[in-house]
Amino acid sequence: MTSSIYIDGKWRPAIDGATREIRSPADGTLVATVSDGKIADALAAISSARTSFDSGLFSSWSWKERSVLLTKIALLLERDIEIIANLESGDTGKRIIESKYDVADVSATFRHFAKLALDHHDRVLDSGLPNVTSKVTYEPIGVCSLIGPWNYPLLQISWKVAPALAAGCSFILKPSELTPSTAIHLIKLIEEAGAPAGVANLVTGSGAAFGDTLTTDPRVDFVSFTGGLPTGKRIIIKAAETVKRVALELGGKNPNIIFADADLDVAIDFAVTAAFLHSGQVCSAGTRLIVERPIHDQVVQEIVRRAKQIRLGGPADLTAETGPLISENHLKKVEEYLAKGISEGAKLLVGGTRCTTEKLSTGWYFPPTVLDDCNTSMYCVQEESFGPILTVEVFDTIDEAIKLGNDTIYGLSGAVWSRDQTKCERVSKELRHGTVWVNDYGPYKPQAEWGGFKASGNGRELGEHGLQEYLEIKHIWVNNSPTRSGWFADKN
Repeated sequence: MTSSIYIDGKWRPAIDGATREIRSPADGTLVATVSDGKIADALAAISSARTSFDSGLFSSWSWKERSVLLTKIALLLERDIEIIANLESGDTGKRIIESKYDVADVSATFRHFAKLALDHHDRVLDSGLPNVTSKVTYEPIGVCSLIGPWNYPLLQISWKVAPALAAGCSFILKPSELTPSTAIHLIKLIEEAGAPAGVANLVTGSGAAFGDTLTTDPRVDFVSFTGGLPTGKRIIIKAAETVKRVALELGGKNPNIIFADADLDVAIDFAVTAAFLHSGQVCSAGTRLIVERPIHDQVVQEIVRRAKQIRLGGPADLTAETGPLISENHLKKVEEYLAKGISEGAKLLVGGTRCTTEKLSTGWYFPPTVLDDCNTSMYCVQEESFGPILTVEVFDTIDEAIKLGNDTIYGLSGAVWSRDQTKCERVSKELRHGTVWVNDYGPYKPQAEWGGFKASGNGRELGEHGLQEYLEIKHIWVNNSPTRSGWFADKN
């Protein structure tokens, strides 16, 4: 019997016995069969996490002990890199080399929070009084619902699990129903590393089936979600019923601004990568190209030429440079998105039709696509495709470039390209986005916070604040020599 649900230190099937098939988006082959959890399974996981946390068994561990646990997990991830990369590529269809990069980043995330835990200390304050000790302490927030996406399933789950463990929380992990395999393996490694039973709990299945349970149950203290804007809004509304804290990373429509004085060879190369890496299924993808008018033709023509050369294929294709979309349903959404853009007046320059060659016909492949003559009134400029579609806009002045870059409800990331340092400093300061790259696109480090402005979400992951999300702050005031206050007169 399939048993991919992990509750109170035990692997078990779904309570109703239901299962779900996971098929590769590269060719439709069966890669896994997992338990298909429902509300009853989620409730059992919440009970386990609540009991675990309230017992104090793990939350009472010292920061150093939890740091050791995280370091052990990092070592186990490095040991199992081949296994994990194959699981990740099986679920997502991405190239093995990309999955290996992801596992390395996951390990680095655990090491970052292990170090942060060692460096974490309570703050002793100056009370101004000789007989008073005043300090600020940091305590685990409690039981956490951690809900991950399908595009970088292990990496973005690690951004939640690592700080939760570092803080001493207990949690319920819910990976995407499309890509659960690496989350299952991560739980096995957490178990192997020595986390007490009940600290880490996993329920595989559809968010539609039990997502509300994870966000409304009063026994849950905190919800961290990465995914789409409509679901994020729903979580905020549902979580408000019990006034629990929420951290959301909801994607972006990210401007990549190229000035005429930039190193165009480098800027164009990065523009291609920013738009088409992982077939555009990246929350920070640079799918809005905003280019200064004098260089528009040169830049766009070269990007189109490069886009035509990109080789598509599955994990086993060593010549492939990018892979398929995650599902047939997502491919249809990308096709509808493109059709709407063209109907609004965008000009299709390359791509635009799903791949039907014999080699790719069994998977969900869509080629790199470029839409020119775009403006911010268009749906294709304002909304995410989460696919390999690059839109092109033009500008004439710095002010216009900044205005265009900010003309979006989102604010996750963006980039500016120019040899003029003063210009870059101004644009990077005035862009309303959580991460801005200057003469670069895409790098991040676990030591730096990640998150967005506006509709891209609230809260932050990674960095120091990524740990703070999982902590409650308490002020403790100790009067070592108490005397009567004398505020009210004692008339007896």
